[in-house]
Amino acid sequence: MTIAPVTPERDIAASGPYALAVDAMGGDKAPDIVLAGLDLAADRHPKARILLIGDEELLRLALSRHPKAARICDIRHSAASIPMEMKPTSALRVRGSSMRMAMEAVAAGEALGVVSAGNSGAMLALAKIIVKALPGISRPAMVAVQPSARGDVVMLDLGANIACDARNLVEFAIMGEAFAQAALGLPAPTIGLLNVGSEELKGDDRLREASERLRSSALSSQFHGFVEGHDITAGTTDVIVTDGFTGNIALKTGEGALKLAFGLLRRVFETNVLTRLGYLLVKPGLERMREWIDPRRYNGALFVGLNGIVVKSHGGADGESFASAVDVAMDAVTHHLNDRIRDRLTQLGMGAVDPVAPVSVRATPEPVS
Repeated sequence: MTIAPVTPERDIAASGPYALAVDAMGGDKAPDIVLAGLDLAADRHPKARILLIGDEELLRLALSRHPKAARICDIRHSAASIPMEMKPTSALRVRGSSMRMAMEAVAAGEALGVVSAGNSGAMLALAKIIVKALPGISRPAMVAVQPSARGDVVMLDLGANIACDARNLVEFAIMGEAFAQAALGLPAPTIGLLNVGSEELKGDDRLREASERLRSSALSSQFHGFVEGHDITAGTTDVIVTDGFTGNIALKTGEGALKLAFGLLRRVFETNVLTRLGYLLVKPGLERMREWIDPRRYNGALFVGLNGIVVKSHGGADGESFASAVDVAMDAVTHHLNDRIRDRLTQLGMGAVDPVAPVSVRATPEPVS
């Protein structure tokens, strides 16, 4: 099928590009969980058209068990896939892989976005080379939604860039604001810079410089200032901005804390007969809490700042988790995320990478997994 190239922000229509190109072979349990997720996505996004890329024979057989997914998907054959353990530099040399072909579909205007549960390092490397960064963005970042006491919050970077300079952090703030508008429906999301303290003198030079830039920009009314680790779960701001090293550690620490809390509760309620009876009384509340913080609801990290929508699902995702990643991609596409970022960059006079801004640190070639 030949489709005329279009801009990535064009509305999805029956005669237009595919909404998404999906790497059917990426992930620990592909393609089964991919198709299970697309079955759910077909109910949530019945008008979406999906370009499903992978082993055609295998996918046709599998789609016979997923009629809803079959209704919205067209298959494009790929003879190769990228293993989860492959290094990004090696993945770049694999021609005709399902992940690469999905990226190429976006670059050619055939699809508006990519979703894959595959190798995250390979995914970012391919996205940078094939989809490319938006003008004015020096480094794409990994952004996702996290739960907090006041509702969902947006956090970036979560591992795409181990260390960043002040301009990178300002870019992350711009992209985080646009993502919060698209994903959470917030007209003017508040922004906080993650630091070791909330006082203006805390932190290193890059943090203080980024803070000064934001306070003197068009985002000044939304910029809260420095926030600390506990502010993430408190929901002090709608957007949390940090470098990828700190962000990834904060993310994994939060996930570990939730597992610990539920594990300890299980031990308490299994202590004796009385505690088991107590569990029966509080079970409805615990089940509701589990739904609120279910990690499957928050699956799907967006590589924001690229000239197209690229969403990474967790490699060990199940069908529900993968459907959540599709939701993230569809929200970004239908709410014109990249248009929002371009508009804000233009407003701040950052339509091109600042040639005089020093880059004091080097990004890692692959994100932290």
